[in-house]
Amino acid sequence: MGIENASKGGHPEDLPDPALSDIALALFHLRRVWATPDLMKRIRAQTSSGPGGRPLQLSNLMVVHAVAGLSFGDGSGDGDERRGGAEVTVGAVAERLEIDPSTASRLVGHAIDAGLVSRRPSPVDARRANLGLTDAGTRVKQVADRFRRAYLDELMADWTGSEREDFARLLTRFADAAARCPMDFDGIDKIFEEAQAD
Repeated sequence: MGIENASKGGHPEDLPDPALSDIALALFHLRRVWATPDLMKRIRAQTSSGPGGRPLQLSNLMVVHAVAGLSFGDGSGDGDERRGGAEVTVGAVAERLEIDPSTASRLVGHAIDAGLVSRRPSPVDARRANLGLTDAGTRVKQVADRFRRAYLDELMADWTGSEREDFARLLTRFADAAARCPMDFDGIDKIFEEAQAD
């Protein structure tokens, strides 16, 4: 309903909420910040390349975080305890990253070639691979996590503890809602169709 209203402008009640416009613009700016190549440059500088000197790719980092999150439950991947002995399969990585299994298989293969992820036979089903982080993979994730935490701490240096907690709570709520209700791309197509008709 929100997307349909956004494509109309004849009535006051159909006008977009200014707060939503501000949120959309802020998210656009955030994407530009997090997509900066500086993150990968800094991680490459602090971690060794994989076999054959392969440079670290963003997709490698995505797989490393997915495997760590599935292995340790809380996504930290900094401890030694695995999450209830649960297996980490390519299918689980695909679901975690919200990509199709064939793409996940390719990305996992690249992470294995880069020496960041290990693959060993599943003790439950020999046809499946059980994935885990190598020492290099753990190192890469720790460097990425430290960089992100330091950056966020710098951005929020003048925030109170209460403000940080409120922001974390609301942002987590927003992210959970986005995961439960993916964007309706058919609705976007409809907006463009109506715009062209006008």
